[in-house]
Amino acid sequence: MTERKYFGTDGIRGRVGEPPITPEFMLKLGWAVGEAFKRQGQRNKVIIGKDTRLSGYMFESALEAGLSAAGVDVRLLGPMPTPAIAYLTRTFRAAAGIVISASHNPHHDNGIKFFSAEGTKLDDALEAEIERWLECPLEVVQSSELGKAVRLEDAPGRYIEFCKSTVPNAFTLDGLKIVLDCAHGATYHVAPSVFKELGAKVTAIGVEPDGLNINLNSGSTHLDNLVAKVLETKADLGIAFDGDGDRVMMVDHTGAVVDGDELLFIIARQRREVGRLHGGVVGTLMTNYGAEMGYRELGIPFERAPVGDRYVMERLLKNQWFLGGESSGHIVCRDCTSTGDGIVSALQALVALWQSGKGLAEMRAGMHKLPQVMVNVRVAQRFDPLTLSQVQAAVENAESRLNGAGRVLLRASGTEPVIRVMAEGVDEALVGQIANELAEVVKGASPA
Repeated sequence: MTERKYFGTDGIRGRVGEPPITPEFMLKLGWAVGEAFKRQGQRNKVIIGKDTRLSGYMFESALEAGLSAAGVDVRLLGPMPTPAIAYLTRTFRAAAGIVISASHNPHHDNGIKFFSAEGTKLDDALEAEIERWLECPLEVVQSSELGKAVRLEDAPGRYIEFCKSTVPNAFTLDGLKIVLDCAHGATYHVAPSVFKELGAKVTAIGVEPDGLNINLNSGSTHLDNLVAKVLETKADLGIAFDGDGDRVMMVDHTGAVVDGDELLFIIARQRREVGRLHGGVVGTLMTNYGAEMGYRELGIPFERAPVGDRYVMERLLKNQWFLGGESSGHIVCRDCTSTGDGIVSALQALVALWQSGKGLAEMRAGMHKLPQVMVNVRVAQRFDPLTLSQVQAAVENAESRLNGAGRVLLRASGTEPVIRVMAEGVDEALVGQIANELAEVVKGASPA
């Protein structure tokens, strides 16, 4: 992949007020996106949605102005989950969808994600084309050709109905007590409606966004409040989304956390039971080894992709499979939607419970997570540790000690000068010892 100046693995992200996350850059970015899609012969309309960050208003206006300057019409959705923008981009036959969000990050960060007309992440060539236009001087079209902006008031209702359409007609949540944690983010005004309209008795927390509290001690990355509320209300289960609604984690009635690996396993196993799996499952390099062992026991093909939902989707498309995801709760059900969707994934897990007649605690017991230890080694500069002979030797020694009942993984972070050293296996004490020993080898071998 060609080196990008602005684009990372999932759009453009950073701290608000620091380049490139500034109003000036967003104005230019909107114009560049408009020019890139016009030259591609795409339809002359772009959809913009955002999460609940205060800075989203500023960047929404700047992007709108840039797109208008390029002669592109804009449809403004306001606060909406990231996967909703993917869906609505398709249904409105737009050239592209833009999401203003920094996902699970705190309010002082923000970013831009893009979807194609098909509701998928942009390919490398189109990202490169946008970056090429960013280096050109901004030229405004004739005033008679400026793009028009319209705010769509019915977007939440459209997305709620879409989410409900992804489950069988006979499916119901009647009698189920559910706690939802919306992280004061983009799902705050849609998720409670989805689950209530399907029959659940819903207690909602994290539904009072003030522009600054998104993800603050709440949502899929901070589950303590959800666990406490599930136990307090004696709920059947809890569901947590992240700030932009593309990730989901659950909590069973005992307060035990059910992560993305376990949810994906629950969905895949039940689909296999009813003959709806159609292929295998894609995880990532970080997927727990216990999941891999579980799929093997069930005879379900399993492959690992690099970390990132983009790579999961690429592998799913290549294999023509339909289920994939990450431990963080970013799950792709490709037969339902074109991207990771927290609400849709939660519904697919609940369909599995409904079909099986079992509770979440019982269903999660079918996958035995192995102890996993991660050690982050800060280095002067990122490098590939597996190119060094002393690291290779240490890894071989570690794998022989695990004796086929675990694995090790060393990889450079894509965002900071850190080498992530991970070990997992049946013996928790051995796993911790191996992870710490490998971290010391990496630290000693790090280039100055």
